[in-house]
Amino acid sequence: MSAVRLLLLSLLCALFVSLCHGACSEVDSDTEAVAGKGFKLGCISCKMRPEVEASATVDWYFKAKGEADYAHIYNYDEEGQHVVDERFEDRVDWNGSKRSQDIQDASIYLFNVTFNDSGTYRCFFHRLLTYEFYEYQTDVSKVVHLTVVAKATRGTASIVSEVMMYVSIIGLQAWLYIEMVYCFRKISAAGEEALRESANAEYLAIASESKDNCAGVQVAE
Repeated sequence: MSAVRLLLLSLLCALFVSLCHGACSEVDSDTEAVAGKGFKLGCISCKMRPEVEASATVDWYFKAKGEADYAHIYNYDEEGQHVVDERFEDRVDWNGSKRSQDIQDASIYLFNVTFNDSGTYRCFFHRLLTYEFYEYQTDVSKVVHLTVVAKATRGTASIVSEVMMYVSIIGLQAWLYIEMVYCFRKISAAGEEALRESANAEYLAIASESKDNCAGVQVAE
């Protein structure tokens, strides 16, 4: 039973890892950039049904602090990327889904961030879902409020997230260690029990043989 338990545990871990690699997770973008550095504007929209074929195009808009309206700054489609706003010319690069029309990660990367880049960014997914007998168009938008600072600061949320990550890793390692010790002890106990049963069987066989020999001697006499 211990060997079966260990095998099932290994299969479960392998399945969990494979699912983690294949899954889409909507992680919020960072919101603080450092002037003069690069910065990734994150934008992820996962499909509700991964098995459905889809294609998507992406548009990014920007509203600087003090401005009332959004300006169209960037577009990405099957032909590639297009920088629309001259303020971002040669400063934006695609950092999302690669080699696929089924875009779920529409992140972009800003080079040489300036204080003028502070403001609100909005990305739009224009996704076409292809079913067996029809197509369905959906539009999803995400908002990122970006603040540009002179020097990087570390927020409480970042510290808590890092601590929780390390706690999770340590907890997982401790759980795996306990499982390994448990399995080892079960296997050792099973081995000792098998040795005892083998020894008892051998002892009974010898005793039975000795009894038969004694009975034979008495008959001969």
